[in-house]
This record gives sequence, structure tokens and C-alpha cells, in this order.
Amino acid sequence: MPDYHDDLRLAHVLADAADAQTMDRFKALDLKVETKPDMTPVSEADKAAEELIRSQLQRARPRDAILGEEYGIEGTGPRRWVIDPIDGTKNYVRGVPVWATLISLMEAGEGGYQPVVGVVSAPALGRRWWAAKGGGAYTGRSLTSATRLHVSKVSRLPDASLAYSSLSGWEEQGRLDGFMDLTRAVWRTRGYGDFWPYMMVAEGSVDICAEPELSLWDMAANAIVVTEAGGSFTGLDGRAGPHSGNAAASNGLLHDELLGYLNQRY
Repeated sequence: MPDYHDDLRLAHVLADAADAQTMDRFKALDLKVETKPDMTPVSEADKAAEELIRSQLQRARPRDAILGEEYGIEGTGPRRWVIDPIDGTKNYVRGVPVWATLISLMEAGEGGYQPVVGVVSAPALGRRWWAAKGGGAYTGRSLTSATRLHVSKVSRLPDASLAYSSLSGWEEQGRLDGFMDLTRAVWRTRGYGDFWPYMMVAEGSVDICAEPELSLWDMAANAIVVTEAGGSFTGLDGRAGPHSGNAAASNGLLHDELLGYLNQRY
């Protein structure tokens, strides 16, 4: 199996640089925010963080392609870095600390590109999570100061904790009835949102989570952290990996039931 230690170490360096930049502008009174064509917000911090990551990657990995939320795809080849400079921009611009920089390396293989390295860095929470293919998932302050992650062993929905982002997307897709039935079947529900539910699945503090509409950069880093922690990460169609435009993550034991509820009467 390939050794991704150098790529993982680089991803941490990139995350360190992005953290310094995003935290410098977090809660800034003069932060500039625009509305993109899809009506979602983008701040000057989103753009600056992606530009910084891209420039460092172009120096350190000039042969690799880069796909980012703000500036699209650049380059070709079997290795592709996927970046969401600030996942949770709406939180960021309102001063809510639940946002993160997502950095993933994907490699071409069977079934298309698959994530092999992922770093999720949430500096306002003081948290970071990461994983490399075949090497497990971890959380901590650095590569040398880390705790290995393991998903929960909860095997019954009535004992499970469900995390989600919002209700509107489920309603727009005609999946709200199934989602509401799921909320009634589980022990506990909380709307943490964005990257955080996936990290809590990996940590074992949440058992299942799902979102109805996502982009690749929202999912790639989360997917490998969840799977390397022993969990399952698929689309709502059950396809493994971050390619379905939506996501369901679990400890693995509850995954079929999770998908069953979200696809009922759909």
C-alpha cells in the first residue's frame, strides 16, 4: 500500500497556514461578504484561504491537480487535491465558531477518484481531525500528539444519536417524511451542521448523520476520516465515497437502516 505520510504532513502544513489566515479575519468588523450565483455567501477569507493553499500546493506538488470551491479545477493527472477553504461560511460570517478548512488528496482508481488523505481543521473550536488510507483516523494538535478515532458500537436506532444540518433540503427533495420518521426512531437529534457531524461519527459521539445536497469539496476529507475510523460513508443511493451529491455517514452498523429511512417513499 502506498505511503501517504508526506502528503498528510503537507496537508497539515496547508491547514496551519489556512488556520492563521481565517482566524485573523474571524469576527472582523470589516469582513467583505459577497453572494455567489447559487445564492450562497462567500467571504474574502474564503478566497484568500484557497489562494494561499493553492499557491503552496503549486510549489510543493506542481504535478498535482487542484479542485477548490472558489476557483474550480486546475491541472490534470491521477492525483487531485480537493479544497473547501471554509466549510460553514454562513457560520463564519456570523461569528459562529463551527466552520473548518477541508483539505483532501484524491487519487484515480477503480470507480474514479477516491480520497486517500484528509484533514479537517476547525481552529475556532481548537480541533483538527485527519486520516490517510490504510493508516487510521486521528484527532489532536499535531501528527505527534494525536488520539486514534473509532466509531461507536451502537447497533439499535432507538439508542442512536442523529446529527444533521437543516430540514429545508430534505423537504426540497421530497425526502422530509422519511427524515422526520428517522428523527422519531432515534434516541436523540441535534442540528450541528456542516463538517462537524461527520467528525463526531468518526469520534463515536454521534452514530449517524446525513445531508441531502453537497459538493465534492464538502465531502472528500470527511469521507476518509469516517471510513478510516471504521465507519461507512456513502451517498443516499448507497454508493461508497463522496460522489453522489449528498451524503450518509454512520458507524456502519446502522447504515442500511439510515438509508432505508431517507429513501422511503422517495
